[in-house]
Amino acid sequence: MPRGARLDAPGTLHHVMVRGIEKRSIVSDDRDRKDFLSRMGALAVEMQTIVYAWALMDNHAHILLRSGNFGLPTFMRRLLSGYAIFHNRRHGRSGHLFHKEATDCEFC
Repeated sequence: MPRGARLDAPGTLHHVMVRGIEKRSIVSDDRDRKDFLSRMGALAVEMQTIVYAWALMDNHAHILLRSGNFGLPTFMRRLLSGYAIFHNRRHGRSGHLFHKEATDCEFC
């Protein structure tokens, strides 16, 4: 069952989990990890979003953040789309990298 709409207002605390499509890897090596994290950091500054914690595993990531004035959907769309373009070009692939639905994770 799909989750309900996420409540998002500036300053809302979110625990977001993103997964690789079909449980595939989203990072292959340290260069991928560095790009994902530097992209997230630059966007956090630009979009006034506070990232409190993150865990980046091979096939998924958890991010604990407080949304800024631009909102969570814009932050996540820019992070995941930008990273997917980088990853696909670097690894000679095309198509989706992330599972369609990024979800809150209440009891991980």
